[in-house]
Amino acid sequence: MVMSELLNKYPDLSVCSEDFEKVFRKLSETFRTGGKLLVCGNGGSASDSEHIVGELMKGFMTRRPLSEEQRSLFHSLFPEDGAYLADHLQGALPAISLVSHSALMTAYANDVAADMVFAQQVFGYAKAGDTLLGISTSGNSHNVIRAMQVAKAMGVTTIGLTGEGGGRLAEICDVTIRVPWRKTPDIQERHLPLYHTLCILLEKEFFS
Repeated sequence: MVMSELLNKYPDLSVCSEDFEKVFRKLSETFRTGGKLLVCGNGGSASDSEHIVGELMKGFMTRRPLSEEQRSLFHSLFPEDGAYLADHLQGALPAISLVSHSALMTAYANDVAADMVFAQQVFGYAKAGDTLLGISTSGNSHNVIRAMQVAKAMGVTTIGLTGEGGGRLAEICDVTIRVPWRKTPDIQERHLPLYHTLCILLEKEFFS
């Protein structure tokens, strides 16, 4: 139903359906087995990275109340505050935006290498069973490619979100969603409904 709504609004994205399904399955497996999602991109794609994490780490379209077991834990540890804590926490799908850490990023770009700022974070955060999502309209952003290379070496699932050409991301990633447009604004306008739909489906999968 959710996917059909997406294609009704954006019929040009029908060419992405097969890869979209693969991405959904890979992310579902990541979260089901205790892994996390790392996300990176530049410019508008950096904003998309933050946006995706915002939808996954808290309730998006539905409420995500704590289980009775979780609520009981807070009540037992903090009798006075347990109810407040439990009432104001929500179920989360663990996701980290790599574009947010300005002190680390500026230091690494200045002291080491600008194209390695995401790669260093992947090296520090990631473990086998995690997933890295790299967003690049061209598919050729150097810092995203470096992050993917490190992720592959560490046994991390790699996903690309790009434009029609796909660039190097399409060559290196386990799966790449390539929207059928070439201009950056057109590509980014299609990325948003794709990842919104993905976040809705993941929320249904884990919190319905």
